[in-house]
Amino acid sequence: MVTYHWGVDSSQNVTQELYNAVRQKYGKPDYWGRYLTRVEGAAEGLTKDEIQLLHHNGTKLMPIYNDFKRAIGENHAKVVAMNAAYQAKRLGISKGTPIFVNIDRSFEVDSTWIRGYVDYLYNTDYKPGFYYYPSEGKFSEAYCEAVDQDKKVAVQAILWSAEPEIGLTKAKDAPPFKPVMPDCDANVWAWQYGRDAEDLRVDTNLIDPRVLDMLY
Repeated sequence: MVTYHWGVDSSQNVTQELYNAVRQKYGKPDYWGRYLTRVEGAAEGLTKDEIQLLHHNGTKLMPIYNDFKRAIGENHAKVVAMNAAYQAKRLGISKGTPIFVNIDRSFEVDSTWIRGYVDYLYNTDYKPGFYYYPSEGKFSEAYCEAVDQDKKVAVQAILWSAEPEIGLTKAKDAPPFKPVMPDCDANVWAWQYGRDAEDLRVDTNLIDPRVLDMLY
């Protein structure tokens, strides 16, 4: 039986005060999802001090990249992948770590972009990951088209589903791992099941142990 691992993500910087508050209210996170760069109005950028703080507390880093507004075309995908890999390397994130691009539900997205991100990132030191909304937006359709066009997309990409959202829980009360998945081959190995804790502004997640092994 697979044991799924509990953790959180946040758009804000991780301080020891925030870490302690999350641990006290929800439980100790095995990993913490953080954005690699600052995006005005959306996220604060990850720092090396945060990484050191997380590692000191026995928590791994789950990198996210969201400094883009649409996901159309192979060339644009390669630019995003190149920037994501550069930022990860700048922060000292180890080879083999997945970088999850944040595909917002409002984004335009096509299969050539998905294939481009997978192809380019696969040829860097990092693994391709996608945070997505399976029911809202256009990601699922574009992803399945990409898989139909190139089977290695389904092999190499790791998917992080944002649905269903069932609400925040403590680590010990986490639900069974049942994310919504695309209607095609997919490694849906991560699930954000609870969002926007009002007091601490974190989201709660479960991931497959295979993902935890890859995280930094």
